[in-house]
Amino acid sequence: MPDCLVAGSVSSSRVSGNHHWLLSVAIGIGFAFVVSVMLLACWVHWYRSRIMLPSYVQQDYDFEIGHLKRFSYRELQIATGNFNPKNILGQGGYGVVYKGCLPNRSVVAVKRLKDPNFTGEVQFQTEVEMIGLALHRNLLRLYGFCMTPDERLLVYPYMPNGSVADRLRDACHGKPALNWSRRMHIALGAARGLLYLHEQCNPKIIHRDVKAANILLDESFEAVVGDFGLAKLLDKRDSHVTTAVRGTVGHIAPEYLSTGQSSEKTDVFGFGILLLELITGQKTLDAGNGQVQKGMILDWVRTLHEERRLEVLVDRDLQGCFDTIELETVTELALQCTRPQPHLRPKMSEVLKVLEGLVQSGTEEPQGGTNHCETSAYSFSRNYSDVHEESSFIIEAMELSGPRFSNVITRNALAFVVYENIFPNFEYSDAVDTRWREGWLRTVHLAESSKRAYGSWELREGLELGVKKYHGCSADSWVLGAL
Repeated sequence: MPDCLVAGSVSSSRVSGNHHWLLSVAIGIGFAFVVSVMLLACWVHWYRSRIMLPSYVQQDYDFEIGHLKRFSYRELQIATGNFNPKNILGQGGYGVVYKGCLPNRSVVAVKRLKDPNFTGEVQFQTEVEMIGLALHRNLLRLYGFCMTPDERLLVYPYMPNGSVADRLRDACHGKPALNWSRRMHIALGAARGLLYLHEQCNPKIIHRDVKAANILLDESFEAVVGDFGLAKLLDKRDSHVTTAVRGTVGHIAPEYLSTGQSSEKTDVFGFGILLLELITGQKTLDAGNGQVQKGMILDWVRTLHEERRLEVLVDRDLQGCFDTIELETVTELALQCTRPQPHLRPKMSEVLKVLEGLVQSGTEEPQGGTNHCETSAYSFSRNYSDVHEESSFIIEAMELSGPRFSNVITRNALAFVVYENIFPNFEYSDAVDTRWREGWLRTVHLAESSKRAYGSWELREGLELGVKKYHGCSADSWVLGAL
């Protein structure tokens, strides 16, 4: 082979090799450049995220709050199926609640708050901390929260039996109605929860939206107050005076509606409406079954109370299975709680004492949700001596050992009187001293089977009371509670 051909072949081979080498280098440089750009973009995104979120969000939440957990938005997004509408448990003035399942298989309720930018992030965390510190058997415990520049979410344990409002309506859909005894236990539990918010929390927490829909039921049908602290959480100012009244029409106290100023007595008003919901089984605006106009439930109740036709109030789903004495007492209590003037309403501690006396005097709460006809007569005597002393309510049970007992009322009071050993033609005018008549007779009930009579009066300060024996009938005891 000629030498020129050999030399040309070698030269061509070298050129081809150099070409492949240069191509490989170019590809490597290009790949490295693309990777570098991607890494730079990721770093910029991460850095901007750190700039957007305040430093306290970066820190370990367990260190910041203690028993509360700080969730990432992605965690809750996965738990709720990307906030799937099928997982909605309910929605209201504060936001939408979704059912979720955490990786540890815990079922939770995730509340996605409305108006996430209504409060600053520092104020939001401060209020979340305060809500998290409210720990009580009858309060819905805050499990954790999530905070981003665009989202505010709260995480609670899931309540398997829903809300009281749901259960009252479920009776129309084949589910068993809440029986009377259980309704009284629910009222008692809700009162305990509200009392804790008012007197045990520092600073105190005003709920502002007490209603059946915000009273949840756990697996044992124990009442659990939910949505507390949320009204203040979404307020712009750190005050109980707000520009926007938060609450539900029909449950809002008149002074709160007119001035925007809330107090413990605002919650007492809402609790009174809750009692009426438990009695009637109806929403506030649906009361009366056509016998009363929308929103007039209080006028309707007052009318029936004056006419002594309270049985008309009772939820038909109870099928007549209720205690008439307890009905009278709870209705009277509801009317006291819903007085137009806040200073005339009782404190939650006073409300709690009356309800504790009712529940403790009756039968034990049944474990199921079915109706039980209870006809046991309730007596206000002696039961209050066993009441828990954790409440600040001052109540006096006075046994009348002699033929006559007199007492001067030092404050406005509500008196419940029990007459023992009544005779067939018993009349209160026979057994009550004339000075007693200056009070106001509110309710009368004769329990002939137990030979007892019950009465409740509203008494004014400075009134001297006197009760005397008459034909073998004596006032066994009375109970006075400040209004």
